[in-house]
This record gives sequence, structure tokens and C-alpha cells, in this order.
Amino acid sequence: MAARHRVFDRTSAKPAAYRGPVSEAWRLLCLAYLKLSGWRIEGDWPRDIAKMTLVAAPHTSNWDGVNMLAAAGYYRVPLKWMGKKELTTGPLGGLVKWLGCIPVDRDKGGDLVKTMAEAFAAAKTLTLAVAPEGTRAATPGWRSGFYYIALAAGAPIVMSVLDYGTKTIALSGALEPSGDYEADLKLIQSHYAGARGLSAGNFSLGR
Repeated sequence: MAARHRVFDRTSAKPAAYRGPVSEAWRLLCLAYLKLSGWRIEGDWPRDIAKMTLVAAPHTSNWDGVNMLAAAGYYRVPLKWMGKKELTTGPLGGLVKWLGCIPVDRDKGGDLVKTMAEAFAAAKTLTLAVAPEGTRAATPGWRSGFYYIALAAGAPIVMSVLDYGTKTIALSGALEPSGDYEADLKLIQSHYAGARGLSAGNFSLGR
């Protein structure tokens, strides 16, 4: 089966549907942060995709998470992301969970792809953000976990580009994976050509 790939129009940035006064207050705070810090948002939220794996790249700094959460707030989307279990314990654990962290116990191992596919199956809507580089440090290439989670869950991959060179956070396109990882990766990574992370030397497409 061939991958279904589409490129989004980035001339507007329409958010998801209104979710109530609390969500709207959070959206206004996020919008104020983005404007004050000089970020521009591009691309409409794809309302036709209820469940997605959101590729969040480049990822070279802790600020990436802050900026992605702010962008999600702007789009009125409750973003989910995987983090080590220790982040959700202690006095700030409740806040971290509220911000969307899905705790992962790395010591126990297990099939992460299967676990996340089950989480997708149990949810009516789910936006799971994954940094394919897997670390803020320089890496020789992307990890494939995000792809196989999307494939197992039947959740399209949406490309989110955090470009510090242009101070743009863009929803660039979507892809329904074919199962051919190498071929699909070329399409996915084409959206990140020329993008620069905060630590520019740490971002690589690894091809």
C-alpha cells in the first residue's frame, strides 16, 4: 500500500474547535507568550484527523517542549507526550500530567509500540507528540518508534516543524504510513529540510 501524503497550506493558522472557557483562557495565555517571544504559527489544525502521531522536530533544547505546549494551547489541542515516570511523581507530578505527560517506566521495558497503540484504541481523540531524535544531543539519525506507533495505531503522522531560524512553528503536512519505513521517512523528513534547532549543530536528518 502506498503512503497517502499531503502538504498543508501554511498561509493561515486556524485552530481546532472551541473547547470551553478554560481552554480559551489557556489559549490566550499561550498566544501572548508566542507573540512576546517572536514566534509565528503556520498551518491550519487538521480537524479531519481525530488521532495522530505528531512529529515534533527539531528537538535540541528544553525550550522546544515549552514552545510546543504553547503552540498546542494556541491550537486548542490537549497534547500528549511520553516522559519518564519520575516526571509525574513528587510535588509537580500532577502539573506534569496535566500538561500531557504519559509516564513511561523505562526500567520495566516492555513493548512501547503496543502500549501506545492500545492507548490510541482506547481514546476517542488523541494527539501524541514524539521527538524522533529521542534526545536533545546530536544524533546520527532518527529513531523509528514514532513511525511504528503510528502504523500500529492507524494514526496518521502529522509533521510539526519548530524552526528557530525563521521563528516559525508550522503544521506542514500529514502522512498515512505504508509500512515501508525508508520510503515514508524520506517524505516525512522532506518537511524538515532547512529547519534549524536552537542548538543548530545538534539537528540532523541522518540520511
